[in-house]
This record gives sequence, C-alpha cells and structure tokens, in this order.
Amino acid sequence: MDVMRTRIVATLGPASTDTKIMKAMAENGVRIFRLNFSHASADKFIPVVQMIRQVEDELGIPLTIMGDLCGPKIRIGEVEGSPRTIEKSCLVELGLTGRVPSPEGCVAIGVDLPQVLHGLDVGMPVTLSDGMLQFSVEKVLEKDRRFLLRAHNSGILTSNKGITFPGKSHPLPALTDKDKVDLHEGLAIGIDAFAISFVQTRQDVEDAKEEIKRHGLWAPVVAKIERENAVRNIESILEAADAVMVARGDLGLECPLAEVPVIQKRIIRACRHAQKACIVATQMMLSMVNNPVPTRAEATDVAGAVMDGADCVMLSEETAVGRYPVEATAYIREIAKNAEEYFLERVQGPYAPKKEKNLVKYMAYSACILAETAESAALVAHTTSGATARLLSSRRPAHPIYALTTSKPVQRYLNYFWGVRPRLADMNVENHLDRAQSFVQKSSLFKPGENVIITSGQPTPGQPRIHTNELKVYYK
Repeated sequence: MDVMRTRIVATLGPASTDTKIMKAMAENGVRIFRLNFSHASADKFIPVVQMIRQVEDELGIPLTIMGDLCGPKIRIGEVEGSPRTIEKSCLVELGLTGRVPSPEGCVAIGVDLPQVLHGLDVGMPVTLSDGMLQFSVEKVLEKDRRFLLRAHNSGILTSNKGITFPGKSHPLPALTDKDKVDLHEGLAIGIDAFAISFVQTRQDVEDAKEEIKRHGLWAPVVAKIERENAVRNIESILEAADAVMVARGDLGLECPLAEVPVIQKRIIRACRHAQKACIVATQMMLSMVNNPVPTRAEATDVAGAVMDGADCVMLSEETAVGRYPVEATAYIREIAKNAEEYFLERVQGPYAPKKEKNLVKYMAYSACILAETAESAALVAHTTSGATARLLSSRRPAHPIYALTTSKPVQRYLNYFWGVRPRLADMNVENHLDRAQSFVQKSSLFKPGENVIITSGQPTPGQPRIHTNELKVYYK
C-alpha cells in the first residue's frame, strides 16, 4: 500500500470528517491530516482526533494530526454600505477603526491594529480581498494613522476582508493569545504537530516551541512561509523549525505573483539542505472542489512540486469542503508516483553532500550508495530523534527508508519526510543493531536472501553519546 515517497497532507472538514472517507484517503497515501483552527476550537476536534486514531489502528500505520493555528490575520472592520463598488483610480481612506471619513468623502476602511500602519508611506502597495483589490498609498493624511489609497483596479469591497501590505515588516508576533490557547488545548486532545501562520523570524518558531515545552511535551513546529520577511529569513527559520510550508496563498499576496514559483523552488532546496521537511500548499487541485478530475495545469503543478523535491503536497478546500475528497487524493498519488520516477531518473543516484567535514551526512550518503551497489531492498535506520532518517531522506535515495524509533511523537513526525516509513522499534531488544535486524527478520516486507542496509548507533568507550556509527549490509 505504501509505495509513494512523497507525502500527502489532507485538510479535514465537512466533506471528509467520516472514518470511511479518512480511511480511503489514508489508503491513497495521506499520512498527515490537517485540522484548521481558523474554523473550530480544540473541543470541536475531539471526535475527529478519535476517528483518526481509529483509522490508524485499523490500517496499522502511523497517522499524524497537524493543527494549523490562525496567526495574526489582519482584517478590516465594517465598511459602511457594504458591499461597495470600488472603481479604478478612486480614492479610499485607510485608518484606525472608528475614525471619521476624510473630507474627500471617499470610502473609509479601518483596522484595529495600529502597529500595521506604522511606517506606511507614499507609494507602498496595499491589497484587499485576497489580492483582488490593489491599491498604493497616495497621500499620508496623518503619520502612522491615516492614509489615502489609490485603487489600481475595480472590484467589490466588503466588510471584514483580509488586508495585506506586501513587503512591509509588521511588529506582530506569529503566535497570538488565541493561538496559545489553541496550542495547549490541542496538545491536550492529542494533536501531534502545529503549523504556525505568518512566521517572520526564527523567534516566532522559538516562541511556539517554548509554549509546547511549557505543556511538558515535544511536538514538531511547521513554519508557514507566507510573508516576504520569512522568505528573506528562511535560513535562520530553518535552523529552528522542524518543517516548513510554502503557503502560496498569502505568499502570492505578499510577494509578486510572478516570483512565487521560483521562491517555491528555492525554499524546497533550502529545506533539503537543512534536512527539514517541505510542504507545498494552496490550490494544488482547486478545481476538484466541484469537478471529479483536476485540470491539466493542476496535474502539472503537483508533478512540478514533486520533481522539485518537495517532501509533502497539501490539499485544502479539495478535501475539506470539496465533493471529491477521496478522488483528489487518488489523483495526487498517481501523479506523484509518475513524477517520482522521472525525478529519480533525472538525479541519477543519491545527492552527494557538499565538500565538508560532516561525518553524519557522509554516512547517510554512503548508506544510500551501498544500497544501490548491493541492489538492496531497503534502507533500515534505527533513529532515536529522527535525525538519521532525515539525513537519509535528504539524499533522496530510490530505496524506501524504514525508520525504527522508540518514540511515538518521533514516529509521527517522520511522516513528513520523503521516502520515510516510520515504525516503532521492538523495546524487548536492547541493542539498536539487533532491533534493526529483528525487524528485517520478522517483517514480511523482505524476502529470504534479500539484503538491506542498516544504519544504527551504539555507545563506545570513546563515544559515550549515541550517534549513528554503524553501517551494515544485512542479508535475511
């Protein structure tokens, strides 16, 4: 069943909150189910978590539950006479909510957060309604408080729509008070990982990790890259995050849309070099909300993300509210399988590390080369923290990677990584190498006479801490 290397993330919603549908999606390769805290609180997700665990038990495979936190989404307040028609070249006043419209008598829009207006100046872009209305600052009426905006196109303006300031830095932390409540309540009901919205710096990720630590648990943090600041700070964000998501919806509002495809490629590459998972999200198969098949362009988009080396591809509306959630995952699976074959053909062997004195990277690379040379059935890695499996995955070997760990949180974290099939290790066997060999011997995945490449680590007199220090060609 588990033949894909690329992982599928599926968002749950009214169209898919059913154990039969979840099971069918998991059989199509979904390993991560996303719960969107923009639409519900933790108590509403309790039955959903129970359903996912039921499917996990029935299929005998680990499934990861990711809570997606809202973050500081900036919205305008009520617009008098909403909906209002905005004509191209007309003027709109922007200020704090509740202020009197300017003497020009133009439409007034307000925001509740004064920080987002600080530093706004003539010529700077402003967008509304998911980018459908585009403006620039025509005049500063009152520094950091009131502005006239010139419309660059016509459209309909309604109340409570999102507003963005492309390229402008905002002094707003990614984790809001609501997010902190959702995070702690989510951990309490059994959510495995959290995606943090509107990350701008490494500190945003560290703040989320600190909140998780306060709960007395460990859970991976996925940094959503949807602001231009995050793109600029991607290297430092990757040092702190456990995975990142290329959230192309808001990213396409913050950055010029023409640049988003290249930004996606750069982030995927940076993730692989940092051994962190990369999720590509937003409108991957949006037409399947209403149609039983994707468009040719959508199929090409999914294949492109896979051939760029993404670890995961994510479905949002397609599985949350769409009419064909199971079919959408089936199409993703088939497209990904075909794209993976071409990807492996193109790269012609595992990626070699840069010329650096990095022993663990070279051991992972060596294991992949051995697997090719010995025509092995698989790579088997005993990994306490998941680091060894991540290193193997970053080399993008053709062989499946079976990652044995003693930690359920680590097992579910490893669902994010390309080619990794996480399994719980047999705690009745003490030695790491023996655990790996026992797994091969007992598993029906491997035929007698087949070999696997095992990576493991045991303390030695000169290396008291456990690190990967063994490679073995093991014949069943």
